[in-house]
Amino acid sequence: MTRPPLQAVLFDMDGTLVDTERLWWEAVQDVATALGRPLTKADQPEVLGRPVEHTAAWLGGLTGAPRLAGRLHRDFAERVRTGIVARPGALGLLDALAREGVPTALVTASPRAVADSVLAVLGADRFAVSVTADDTDRTKPEPDPYLAACRALGVDPARCVAVEDTPTGVRSAEAAGCAVLAVPSLAPIEPAPGRTVVPTLEDVTVDRLRELLGPRLRVMSWNLWYGGARVDDHRAKQLKVILDAEADVVGLQETAGTAAPELAEALGWYHHRAGENLGIISRHPITARLGDPEVGFYGAAGARIRIDGSHEVDVWTAHLHYTPYGPYEAAFDGLGPAELIAHEDVRLAQMREALERIAEAAGPGTPVVLTGDLNCPSHLDRPDVAWPVTRAAEDAGLRDSYREAHPDPVSAPGHTWSPVHTRHPDDPERAEPQDRIDYVLHNGRGLTVTDSRTIVTGVPRAWPDVAGNDWPSDHAAVLTTFTVHRVG
Repeated sequence: MTRPPLQAVLFDMDGTLVDTERLWWEAVQDVATALGRPLTKADQPEVLGRPVEHTAAWLGGLTGAPRLAGRLHRDFAERVRTGIVARPGALGLLDALAREGVPTALVTASPRAVADSVLAVLGADRFAVSVTADDTDRTKPEPDPYLAACRALGVDPARCVAVEDTPTGVRSAEAAGCAVLAVPSLAPIEPAPGRTVVPTLEDVTVDRLRELLGPRLRVMSWNLWYGGARVDDHRAKQLKVILDAEADVVGLQETAGTAAPELAEALGWYHHRAGENLGIISRHPITARLGDPEVGFYGAAGARIRIDGSHEVDVWTAHLHYTPYGPYEAAFDGLGPAELIAHEDVRLAQMREALERIAEAAGPGTPVVLTGDLNCPSHLDRPDVAWPVTRAAEDAGLRDSYREAHPDPVSAPGHTWSPVHTRHPDDPERAEPQDRIDYVLHNGRGLTVTDSRTIVTGVPRAWPDVAGNDWPSDHAAVLTTFTVHRVG
């Protein structure tokens, strides 16, 4: 795990850099009062951080007054021209970022005309990019403005800090995947994982912004396929995959007993070997071994990983029984949802036992990651069947990291079974069902998903001609990148 570099800082404008949130509230309040409907604190979500068009439509709906956007815009623009004031610490922070070569962007829900007026006061040359309500189809609280700024800068949102003053802006930045520094102006904002709240920018330094990104943790789930023995020179190929993926922790299944200690020794890593089939290897120290060390071929085992001397994460690996296999029963036997669900009882019992052990080991704020070959599809991928194993994990508070990163199973199926089995191993006349049966799940406590992907090296030849493959497994691996935050 490493702390990623700070690639850019993305600033909201109104209420964050300049004291215009108060001016906007006053402008809307004057118009609303004239229409016989003065604003109250309860109206802040419809006003603060919102574009003119949204607030105009909302206020028009309440009062029946048509075409309020132009009136609000003129009133606000006049106040900006005559009353703009930089927020405490804003200019100093912009100058410090410039000295250290960190790019900045202005990201605002205000229209271009208002933004240009503010830029004229702050200095347009302070910002490499500016994105306004006129520049994207959707503005805050949608992620589009921040994503547009990151694209223009050529940076990764997960390696950027957004500075915001409203809950609306915070939702936009977090939806884009940015870490957030919140400096509330009129509406309160609560701290949360990936979000830091400060009263002012006066004491914020560039180093403080870098710290907000948190360290990065890359967790891989990988079924090694009988330890990899079906492929020539499999151990060297396994090591190359792990190093090329820049993984920090790997949850292993089908280790053939020796893979975890042998891989760890070659990498100079730590390891936990459990039973004949499961293992965890980690570049960071293992401070506790969790679960039953004598677990059988199927089951789960865990290890507590210490990162940066201050963060601890429980990482588990699970392997569930492979028969009866639901995708076969659906594709070849024509079973319906009720029968498919009924046939998951063995795996469901194994998953429930694993979830109980995970809950027993973890404290109330412990970040938990569960890797595994669950040998079953997900209810998030096949909505026609409420697959109970993944539902049980979800009910226990575990999130599917791949589906967080890729919500649409049609455009991103994420199949892990199988890169080498294209035809049924026992019946080559049948096409092998392709499914996502390997997972990286997490409980969200101090963990934010910034990326998740499947990994297969090269273009593997199909079974049985696999000995020369660069990819030494019959499963694709799953690699999820987390940003780790302090909990509590």
